[in-house]
Amino acid sequence: MKERREVLSLTQQDLAEMAQVGVATVKDIERGQGNPSLSTINKILDVLGIEIVYRVKLSQKSEL
Repeated sequence: MKERREVLSLTQQDLAEMAQVGVATVKDIERGQGNPSLSTINKILDVLGIEIVYRVKLSQKSEL
């Protein structure tokens, strides 16, 4: 996230304002701290032009 932000020449403050999240949230995520919601992550990644693809792994049921 930090690398992409820097490629786009955005400060942490810029990103926070554009994503409508707190600057502390951006800082925590970049440091690998905190526990942001998926909603918060999606807001930030949308500004950065990054998409998350969710996949559900199917488990195989074994017969007993």
